Order: sequence, then C-alpha cells, then structure tokens
Amino acid sequence: MDIALNFIDNQFFDIKFNTTKQDFELDEGLRTAIIISLFTDKRVLPDELPIEETYRRGWWGDLFPFDFGDQIGSKLWILKREKQTNEVLKRAKEYATECLQWLITDAVAQSIEVETSYPSDGIIAIQIYIQRPKEDVKLKYQFLWLFESTRGE
Repeated sequence: MDIALNFIDNQFFDIKFNTTKQDFELDEGLRTAIIISLFTDKRVLPDELPIEETYRRGWWGDLFPFDFGDQIGSKLWILKREKQTNEVLKRAKEYATECLQWLITDAVAQSIEVETSYPSDGIIAIQIYIQRPKEDVKLKYQFLWLFESTRGE
C-alpha cells in the first residue's frame, strides 16, 4: 500500500491527511506507483539530453543503486519541448512502457499495454492497461501529460 497521490486542479499531485483516521489517505492499488514511475524524471545519458539542456535530472536515490538497471522514473520529461509528431508519440509510448517494466520484473503485473495519443494541442494522453497475475480483470489507468508550451512551428 502507498500513500495516495491526488491530482489537484490538473496541475500537480498532492497527498491528503484524513483527520478522522489520523493517517494519510492510502492507495490500495497501483495508481500511485504508476504516477511515480511515469512522472518522476529519470536520469538520462548526456547524449539523450534535449538541445540546450545540460541537467540530466533523476531521483537522488538512484545515485547509488543496488542494481544500475533499476532506476525510478521515466524519460517523458525530455519530450517536453518537442513538436507533436507521430515519432514523439512513439517515444512517449516507449518511455512509459520502459518505466513500468518493473511491475512485470517484480511479478506485480503479468502484462502491460500502453497507448498514447494527442487529445489536443500540447497534451499527450497515456492509457495503461495492466493484467495482474491470477486475475481476470485488466486494470485501466489514464493520464494526461502536458508539454511545456504548444509550439507553433
């Protein structure tokens, strides 16, 4: 179980404290784990940086990992200033799939499917379908990822 992250005003995530229970609101599913995986900036190699970027980002806890292949986050952030093209959608799908792979590795999920689309200017929609082991129901999660600004080029 994780502390639940709640999306506030389509801009940021926040946590809630339940004063009756004297505890944080909890997420009994995978939603918070998926949010952290998608929207934490994964550290990238210098040659993966967008033009004019020098900061490779990443979570500080990944500075000394037990397994160098096991890093938190996604590379979605490097698409922030890209044009809306089919190639960028393909990369968004690849980055989302890559950052959720740990769910399969850790046997939390049997399979993961990711779909991406442009519902409007400056937004990538990410739909995730997760098949849990030994369950007949496929879970569906939907997120919108906003570009820095809509580029009219």
